Amino acid sequence: MRQKAMKVLAVVAAASAVAAGSAVTANSAPQHGGHGGNDREIRNVIYLLGDGMGRTHVTAGRERFYGAQGKLNMERLPYTGAVATYAVEKGSDQPSLVTDSASSATAWSSGVKTYNAAIGVDSYEKRRATLMEQAKAAGFATGNVSTAEITDATPAAQFSHALLRGCQGPTYSDAACLPKNADGSYEKAPADKTLITPIAEQIARNGTADVVLGGGLARFEPDDQKALQKQGYQVLGSFGDPKLPAQSADSQKVATKADLDKAHAKKVVGLFNRGNLTVEQAKPGLPANAPQKQEPTLAEMAKKSIDLLDGRSRKGFFLQIEGAQIDKRSHANDAAQTLGEVKAFDDAVKAATDFAKKDGHTLVIVTADHECAGFNIVEKGTYTNAEAVAPPANTDAGNPANNSLTSRPTSGAKDPARSTGIANGAGAGDTKNFAPATFRTPDDPKGVKDGSPEASLWLTYLSGNHTGADVPIFAYGPGADRFAASQINTELYKKMYGSLFGRSPRG
Repeated sequence: MRQKAMKVLAVVAAASAVAAGSAVTANSAPQHGGHGGNDREIRNVIYLLGDGMGRTHVTAGRERFYGAQGKLNMERLPYTGAVATYAVEKGSDQPSLVTDSASSATAWSSGVKTYNAAIGVDSYEKRRATLMEQAKAAGFATGNVSTAEITDATPAAQFSHALLRGCQGPTYSDAACLPKNADGSYEKAPADKTLITPIAEQIARNGTADVVLGGGLARFEPDDQKALQKQGYQVLGSFGDPKLPAQSADSQKVATKADLDKAHAKKVVGLFNRGNLTVEQAKPGLPANAPQKQEPTLAEMAKKSIDLLDGRSRKGFFLQIEGAQIDKRSHANDAAQTLGEVKAFDDAVKAATDFAKKDGHTLVIVTADHECAGFNIVEKGTYTNAEAVAPPANTDAGNPANNSLTSRPTSGAKDPARSTGIANGAGAGDTKNFAPATFRTPDDPKGVKDGSPEASLWLTYLSGNHTGADVPIFAYGPGADRFAASQINTELYKKMYGSLFGRSPRG
């Protein structure tokens, strides 16, 4: 059983109802779309984000898979812009120039700047209603899809509220759920106990998303499945046998693509891995009976979620889709896996835009929460002045199938010749020192291989963490032109809100 969360079913449900009940006025959102007739054409909004996907990720993905003159599906969308992603310091409005996923997701979900690690609360720890809660309360069908654990920061910010993103579950702990004071002591528990309730427990009880697809089964318990089924959800797989130890591999059964294909209910929850889903590049090398081979791709989850949501409500639907592994593999500095995940995300973009083109009343938005790791395309035959004792470890504790060799060497200390200033030192010519990863492109002559000096695409990383760079945004459909701007991520909330609520009711 969860500790200290105290089974706050009633508290969570009541708090969600209060937030959802503010559907038209919460967060000072505009009452009208402010964009004339186009808004009245919008029935559905599909918001796709490639976690950690900076401008260079997009460029490198294009060159890797389609060549210098090609285009990713997202680049074919008619409207483009840029998004500033900074966070703020806790308890203030002072900018913190490099955001994490939690702060950034809260910005577009709730329209407020907040501190890094915050989910659905402002910088003063005040709960803020989310766009998905508002859409649900207004009668829209809703969906939340991710290749990460569904309790992870980006999906969590649409249907939960937590002082710290690590408060995912299954059990409560002060370390995971309570911020610390300056003296190192934990803050006093807030009056709103939802804010320290494990995110998994909130998701299973607040009913904010009708369709929930992703990873993170180990975050949930058998009583979560009971709570979902009581609300009418079709639960794919099993959250565990109450008679067996909770969260054990023997107790729980992950959902599969076959389960998803057969799903038909108005409300569906499918968790396809106990941790994050498996990177696409890893799947071919797994044994034939490996459970990871039964996972759906992001494009398949995107298509199925659209099929499940389309026509379920006369109002329309709001759907968020995250390609999470672009970020996670960038943290690991594995360029090959990163590029593969950019392609997998772009395939999901195609699934969304294919639907939007047929439907005619769907706005598709494609962007990112932040850039990760300072991804760089460098000139063929050159190196970088990166300084580190060792490259980031390429590990995914939740899903070992994602582990592979890093693109950089795994041994050797920092080169002293490269640590004396901002310019490259004598060690820059040594390929053992943070050598770039190289990839062939469709433009390369036949016979050129990945990893060879002859390959034309040379990629390096600046760090193993996020950067403060603006990220690209692409849009298609009615009202898409408003996103063709340089904007702050909180503006995305206002613009999506206007798209959903700034039109006359149908019928």
